[in-house]
Amino acid sequence: MKAIRRFTVRPVLPEALHPLSDLARNLRWSWHAETRDLFQSVDPERWAASDGDPVRLLGSVPPARLAQLTQDEGFLNRLATVADDLREYVTGDRWYQQQVAELPSAIAYFSPEFGITAALPQYSGGLGILAGDHLKAASDLGVPLIGVGLLYRHGYFRQSLSRDGWQQEHYPVLDPNELPLVPLRESDGTLAQVSLALPGGRALRARIWVAQVGRVPLLMLDSDVEENDFGERGVTDRLYGGGSEHRLLQEMLLGIGGVRAVRTYCRLTGHAPPEVFHTNEGHAGFLGLERIAELADGGLDFEAALEAVRAGTVFTTHTPVPAGIDRFDRELVAHHFGPDAELPRIDVERVLGLGMETYPGGEPNLFNMAVMGLRLGQRANGVSLLHGQVSREMFAGLWPGFDPEEVPITSVTNGVHAPTWVAPEVFRLGTRQIGGRRTEDALTVGGSDRWDAVAEIGDQEIWDLRRVLREQLVVEVRERLYASWRQRGAGTAELGWIDGVLDPDVLTIGFARRVPSYKRLTLMLRDRDRLMDLLLHAERPVQIVVAGKAHPADDGGKRLVQQLVRFADDPRVRHRIVFLPDYGMAMAQKLYPGCDIWLNNPLRPLEACGTSGMKAALNGCLNLSVLDGWWDEWFQPDFGWAIPTADGTATDDDRRDDLEAAALYDLLEQRVTPRFYERGRDGLPDRWIEMVRRTLTHLGPKVLAGRMVREYVERLYTPAARAHRALTPDTARELADWKSRVRSAWPQVTVDHVEASAATTTAELGTTLSLRVRVGLGDLAPDDVEVQAVAGRVDTDDRIADAVCVPLKPAGGPDLDGRWVYEGPLSLDRTGPFGYTVRILPAHRLLASSAELGLVTVPSEETGEGAGLLMR
Repeated sequence: MKAIRRFTVRPVLPEALHPLSDLARNLRWSWHAETRDLFQSVDPERWAASDGDPVRLLGSVPPARLAQLTQDEGFLNRLATVADDLREYVTGDRWYQQQVAELPSAIAYFSPEFGITAALPQYSGGLGILAGDHLKAASDLGVPLIGVGLLYRHGYFRQSLSRDGWQQEHYPVLDPNELPLVPLRESDGTLAQVSLALPGGRALRARIWVAQVGRVPLLMLDSDVEENDFGERGVTDRLYGGGSEHRLLQEMLLGIGGVRAVRTYCRLTGHAPPEVFHTNEGHAGFLGLERIAELADGGLDFEAALEAVRAGTVFTTHTPVPAGIDRFDRELVAHHFGPDAELPRIDVERVLGLGMETYPGGEPNLFNMAVMGLRLGQRANGVSLLHGQVSREMFAGLWPGFDPEEVPITSVTNGVHAPTWVAPEVFRLGTRQIGGRRTEDALTVGGSDRWDAVAEIGDQEIWDLRRVLREQLVVEVRERLYASWRQRGAGTAELGWIDGVLDPDVLTIGFARRVPSYKRLTLMLRDRDRLMDLLLHAERPVQIVVAGKAHPADDGGKRLVQQLVRFADDPRVRHRIVFLPDYGMAMAQKLYPGCDIWLNNPLRPLEACGTSGMKAALNGCLNLSVLDGWWDEWFQPDFGWAIPTADGTATDDDRRDDLEAAALYDLLEQRVTPRFYERGRDGLPDRWIEMVRRTLTHLGPKVLAGRMVREYVERLYTPAARAHRALTPDTARELADWKSRVRSAWPQVTVDHVEASAATTTAELGTTLSLRVRVGLGDLAPDDVEVQAVAGRVDTDDRIADAVCVPLKPAGGPDLDGRWVYEGPLSLDRTGPFGYTVRILPAHRLLASSAELGLVTVPSEETGEGAGLLMR
């Protein structure tokens, strides 16, 4: 019989055990080994059955066992120690509190998904895991962050396989009362809510749940409340589900509702209000509109409010392809804003103007969430050096007249939260070497360029550790493979072969990620005979563990999964290659440490960063990857191998995949496997061990989320907070008026004449030219602009590369025609083809970048003739 209603019966803990409840409700347990060990000791069998979830564990422990623990002095002492440690962790000074700079009082961090722990399944892939690691690292550093997301009642999805290897999706219902969450309540005890206005007088209401991530509160909005109609209750049903309007409502709730939730949380708890708002990808972009509306209610006009909001907003883009960005039909967006819907005080055309693709190459009828993010954020970044470059090129249309390298999008390379992803055995090795506190600091705060203490760890210790981790992975794989085959309908009698799957002494390759086509799950299958030879080699075999989920609507991705599964089902190789369904955090935490090689073969440059290889590297696993994302930035032959890229314009897709697959096989056959199996005089693979040592020594400090969050604080959050403080209402009006005046006057800004002190087209290194430029400023004054000489090497098309900008100064007042003369020196500081030009840019003390307005004036061809190329 089926229940007509369900509810959660909570255990009543004896008073002596009350701290267990606090420990279970703070997700620090997910990366704090001592807390997990404490919960395991409550009831080891039930701990295993609960998949390491303390909330589930406490709900299942019998009262007799709880009573027994109240008499166990050893347990109570451990409980007191762990509880005191958590109290000190969440209240004591950490890195952030020790800085002398005037840092933001608080930062609100918005993301559509957060991967904190498998016990809170609110993530689909890298974006969510990155957001979770960002929160954890901020907590470790003491950064006063408030996370904001949605609570999906079905999460993403659980994956299984049919008998013929086709992906099956399952959407288990999540009860928030059974998750490590608490509802936010008003002072009178009622549940706190936010509400959005919908067309036709309807409303979308959402409850606010709080997940405590160490020191960081994560606010999660849940629309499944009784006050909503059926359709509105389903807005937060599942991650990345539904059609366009469903997605639009999710993103309005995340952005607009999220700001309202932050205001409610700060009002109820006394938390400092955020000075900086950080939107992790474009899904939360509407947060800027809500903040504009707040300021408009305080008396600012739209343009001044926009400037004030931009000053304190940071936007991070994660996609290197336009197809990866959420875009909505203009009319759909217009329908949900204005007098009869949300933000009625803001003119709908103003709303649309922030997101429409009104630039060359854009689709003018589409509302682009990333474009809105860039227009509403004064500071923006990609997530690796290469991705920053790709993003500047992709969004260059928003800054016409500027070369891509000058587009104001910087980069902060992603990192991973080491305490979450480093195997306990690796942590214990570090503890033996330098002590527990220093190891914890090294993995969280970071700050050093190298982990030199790794050099003192003996070869035998490293090799023994690697084998232990590989052996643990073999056990994990066999258990998961058995469960998968049982789900596929196999009987126990036909699964005896699973006991021989994988070998703890064989070179193990891992490949696990989402399965969009650009990640090329099946590149390894391009030459199946050659792959079989690698798997079954008599002296140097390899074994491969593969995992990954295709999006439920992506049949192409599902076909790739099926191709891989069918190959792995072949009795000839199924002991050497496995596909594990339902890839998630719990599986990943076993997979990364247990592999010797982490394989990544995306289409370059479509991997924005890719952090799985970072997690593997922290456990001494070597990377074998296309030079994309973070690997393009930090690869060295000491750390692993780079798969050559066949990216010539004359190479079609099939030919490219064939060439890159062949290069992958060559690397495995000729360089990777020989090094793993080659033994030195002491019987150990000393050259392989040295690569592991160098990976830990040099890559370890780089790939930390602590390093990443410190960069965000220093390079983006702190400048944004300063800008936010500078934009008082009067200053915001001044800046908005100035921008309006400059935009209307800019068509009259001209470069009329350029002359230099050199009469020839050659000069000697070290020569200094005197430049003299005559410009027209129209209704603008010299204080409104900067006149620059731009110089550098030139190519055969006279394009300037590695440009240096030299400001020129006015020489006196305007002439009788109202023209100004600017002068300045230009040093010829490099040999070879050299060229220069001049340009005029808007200039104001409150601009974050001279490209911010997208306005620039350069000489016409006629004007520039006398200022030609030097040192040709």
